[in-house]
Amino acid sequence: MKRLESKIALVTGGGRGIGRAIALRLAEEGATVAVHYGANRDAAEHTARAITAAGGRAFPVGANLDTTIGVEQLAESFRTELIRLTGGDRFDILVNNAGIPTSPPMEETNEADFDRLFAVNVKAPFFLVKRTLSMLRDGGRIINISSGVTRIAFPHLMACNMTKGAINTFTLHLAALLGPRRITVNAVMPGIVDTDATASWLHTPEGRKLAAEMSALGRAGEPADIADIVAFLASPDSRWITGQCLDATGGSHL
Repeated sequence: MKRLESKIALVTGGGRGIGRAIALRLAEEGATVAVHYGANRDAAEHTARAITAAGGRAFPVGANLDTTIGVEQLAESFRTELIRLTGGDRFDILVNNAGIPTSPPMEETNEADFDRLFAVNVKAPFFLVKRTLSMLRDGGRIINISSGVTRIAFPHLMACNMTKGAINTFTLHLAALLGPRRITVNAVMPGIVDTDATASWLHTPEGRKLAAEMSALGRAGEPADIADIVAFLASPDSRWITGQCLDATGGSHL
């Protein structure tokens, strides 16, 4: 039997990159997956079609997470679709993956940049959890995608990196809050992963060399590397792990 058979998951930013790999992997384990998108509906629909073509169940759901209005729209659209498909509004797994992956250097970061980073990367996960807690079943899973930059200094991306520190703190305290409901809360901290966001520099001889030198395992990460960890944390096998920030950098800067 598949580990996530009969489970329902919401993956924010599930159309591309790490989010797409997570959505595909959870579906492979048997989950019905809501693939959230912000602006790129085509990517989310493509991911959902890939899941259904492989015999799984998935549907896209869109909302811009720049504002709490968008968070509310996502929660309500997700709830409406759940009721339509299942007759109820309960689900089991929330993966907070959507986020702005980079930022200008500190000297070039303006207030609008800073506010948008925190709105999408911190405020949206906070209020999405708050809004959907009544829908999340006891014994469920919340998995936040953080970053290895909370352990390794990259000062040229300071504002973005600060948001990931906030996510780690959120993970710790939320785990304590939801423990009585047997809901586990963990964060995954990727390092350099080969996605659209990193392709411009990683797909060069210099970029590949840099990634290999940084990792103890001698290569850049793949989206599937992160998705496999998320699938474990979403499964019953991880039932005794909560409040943790799992380093998924391939041993970067050891």
